[in-house]
Amino acid sequence: MNDRSSSPIPPGLSVWPTGQRGPLAQLRDTGCEPNTETDSERIPPAIAAHVIAAFSRRGDLVVDPDCGAGTVVVAALRAGRHALGLTSRSRWWKLARANVTAAKAAGAPCEGSVVDARPTMLGTVRAAGLIGQAGLVVTTLRTSTPGPDRDPVESSVADVAQTLHYCESLLRPGGRVVVLARPRRHPNGALADLTTPIVAAATAARLEPIERCIALTAELRGNRLLTHASLGQRRAAARADVAGAPAALHAHIEALVFGIPDESASAAPAVAVAARPQEHRVLRSAIGVGDSGRLRAA
Repeated sequence: MNDRSSSPIPPGLSVWPTGQRGPLAQLRDTGCEPNTETDSERIPPAIAAHVIAAFSRRGDLVVDPDCGAGTVVVAALRAGRHALGLTSRSRWWKLARANVTAAKAAGAPCEGSVVDARPTMLGTVRAAGLIGQAGLVVTTLRTSTPGPDRDPVESSVADVAQTLHYCESLLRPGGRVVVLARPRRHPNGALADLTTPIVAAATAARLEPIERCIALTAELRGNRLLTHASLGQRRAAARADVAGAPAALHAHIEALVFGIPDESASAAPAVAVAARPQEHRVLRSAIGVGDSGRLRAA
């Protein structure tokens, strides 16, 4: 399933050494707009690139249903994949589109678009042209505004569960869904179990767990592990220390990989296949690209 031409990934590797460069250096490496760093819940570019290389192939369509500033969309374009990002927040829509424009100007060969929409738009007519088209769906838990007396962690998981509900119909045979989850704590300070409810939500959405991996967000320097925590994370840890409830700085993001249960077609070798002209037109239409090659307004 891996695109070996992009980044050789040893089979069975469950710990991804993706944090060897700091988050700002990663953004500079990928040519993202400076304000991209304000999306504190973004998927780090190195993790996005690793997921795309491991679980998709050249020419695939990569979908991020809650794309934020667009780091997954940019990573997909740079890796020779078509990309579609969705977001309900205008500040991220503008920034993600700017990042797509920058990636295209830098020579990204494929088509990309960012749609101003809620993740549930995956279930509407706008997504109808994507049925069976996506090789990879990548999403992450983002902070959700909880209802009265509702745990914010549970609200975030519920949002991802709603997104997973629409993913199975989007995947081509052998396609994958990857959910990335940073460690989170409940309001009472207890570390949340995110794996159990996410796997349950995926199973309810007719997706099958394939792999459970760890993406390092810290740097291995000799025998030392150096975290690349943000200023906000460091301040939160300091407040926890003062309150008498020490909390470690996060050094990883969990990656849960899902697929369609009956995947007899997925045994086909993952090689680059040139799309037939009619398939290319369907794909370009689905991600909002006109015949001129320019992105249409969402």
